[in-house]
Parts: sequence; C-alpha cells; structure tokens
Amino acid sequence: MDCEERFSAGSIIAAFLLGGAVGAGLAILLTPTSGPETRERIRERAGYLRDQANDAADEIKERATSLLERGREFIGEKKTILESAIEAGKEAMEMEKERLMSKFKKEGPEEV
Repeated sequence: MDCEERFSAGSIIAAFLLGGAVGAGLAILLTPTSGPETRERIRERAGYLRDQANDAADEIKERATSLLERGREFIGEKKTILESAIEAGKEAMEMEKERLMSKFKKEGPEEV
C-alpha cells in the first residue's frame, strides 16, 4: 500500500507544512543571530511557507476540479443508461398492454 492509498493529499500537505513550520521555528530559536537578522529570516521563511501553501492549495484545487469533472461524466453516463432502461421498460409495457388488449378483444373478457 503506497502513501496515496493511506493518506489524503490534504493530510500529507498539512503534515509537510506543519513540519516546515516547526523546523523553521526551531532553526530560528536555536541559531544565535541579532534581532533584525532573526526577523528577516522569519519573514523569508514565512514567505517561503506561504508560497508552498499556495502551491499546495492550487494542486488540491486542480485535483478536486478533475475529480468533480470525472464525477459529472460518470453521473451523465449512468443517467443515459437509466433513461434508456426506463424507455425500454415503457415500450415493453406498451407492447404487453397491446398484446393483452388484442387477446381480450379476440377471446372475450371471461377467457383472459
């Protein structure tokens, strides 16, 4: 079983972003730098994480759109099949009705 079968794309991306944020926070806290330098590093890392989150959101949106389109196609196909089956059932019912009416007219009401 591969990773995609056990975890959703959203949970993988969330774990990645959380890991990145924790790693960045630890790096900032454990690295001896001046205040302005630390703030700049925080800004850079926040920008990087924001870009990563935007990329992940775009990918999820594309996958969701693709999945939605496939779902619509599937439903359209099943709807066509169902409509055909209903029409065939109506035709069969009409033919049986005509057969019984014909038999009724030939033999009379007591024999049908």
